[in-house]
Amino acid sequence: MGGRVAFLWHDGLVAYRFSDTHPLNPMRLVATLDLLRATGLLQPSDIVPFGPASTGDLALVHDRRYIAAVQRFSAPQAALSPSEQREALAFGLGTADNPIFPGMHDSAALVVGGALRAAELVMSGTVDHAVHLGGGLHHALPDRAAGFCIYNDPAVAIAHIRKTGARVAYVDIDAHHGDGVQWIFYEDPDVLTISIHESGHYLFPGTGHEHERGRGPGWGTAINIPLAPGTGDDSWLRCFEAVVPPALRAFRPDVLVTQHGCDAHRWDPLTHLSLSLGALTRAAAILHRLAHELCEGRWIVLGGGGYDLLRVVPRAWTSLWAEVAGRPVPDALPGPWLERWAKVSPRALPTTLADDPAAFPAGPEQLAAARANEALLDRLLRSLSLLPT
Repeated sequence: MGGRVAFLWHDGLVAYRFSDTHPLNPMRLVATLDLLRATGLLQPSDIVPFGPASTGDLALVHDRRYIAAVQRFSAPQAALSPSEQREALAFGLGTADNPIFPGMHDSAALVVGGALRAAELVMSGTVDHAVHLGGGLHHALPDRAAGFCIYNDPAVAIAHIRKTGARVAYVDIDAHHGDGVQWIFYEDPDVLTISIHESGHYLFPGTGHEHERGRGPGWGTAINIPLAPGTGDDSWLRCFEAVVPPALRAFRPDVLVTQHGCDAHRWDPLTHLSLSLGALTRAAAILHRLAHELCEGRWIVLGGGGYDLLRVVPRAWTSLWAEVAGRPVPDALPGPWLERWAKVSPRALPTTLADDPAAFPAGPEQLAAARANEALLDRLLRSLSLLPT
């Protein structure tokens, strides 16, 4: 199982930076690119450049008044007046999650441009699979920023694809609910959204509950798997494998768009799930097979969350690219890469690409989560009519 692949990259992606202390730090992208090159998994011929999305592209899902506000507040300025602060806050800008920064519109539009280019490459048949690790910013809503996301690049790419009449399935494995994408397509019967995440009872954005199923003609095309804090590999994979493949087979999409936030990892500082890289890599392999089985290989792969910048994100996304490209992965991380990044890492870096299973024992929290997830899964399979026959 293989296919022609593209890796979307632009050096300007590192400009999407809210502040030096903000959790979403582009260091994670730089370290990932460095690791991909150090392992030999990424070749210069894999890399495809791209430009920013246009205002018209962004307006496929975003309100033009919101786009204009982002553009206006992106100009360097000493301080906002009280009335400007109120206006910015009405658009979700100037918050702790989404502080205003110079060049905000241009850098956010570039992120969207990568997702659009990935969609164009896949839908034109130029490549089978396209990876845009700088994308996956799934929380932005039509008229406001949210959760570190100024524009919603997965939604813009899906809306662009929908203009061709193609049916799109979106699968989101980020620890946070893929709320923006869900709400934007909540009434579209030709877009299936599936999100497996930590329950909104415990984690931002507080949505992604079982009863969120779509509205009107789109009823039934939103599926959420809200998991208990502490969920480990076995329980997570059981829920993923019981719901995602049969739901995709029932929907029969023309193209698969997936978001691979790696903040469900046990070491992530912002979430409470307890996965190892093994579960995330297994999910990518399952999605890879389904892209070939259902979509003639058409697969758009986006990044997303991940806030352990050096121990988790580079290894997770290097393994993801290896799966997409069908290339073997090394056991050990390259010594020169470890030397470079150990100098700036606050914690000792793992020396292998995969996690040591002994470092992820199933304690009482994981066992309690598994029991809660079994009850959830039973309800989901019954409500979705996905019980095995």
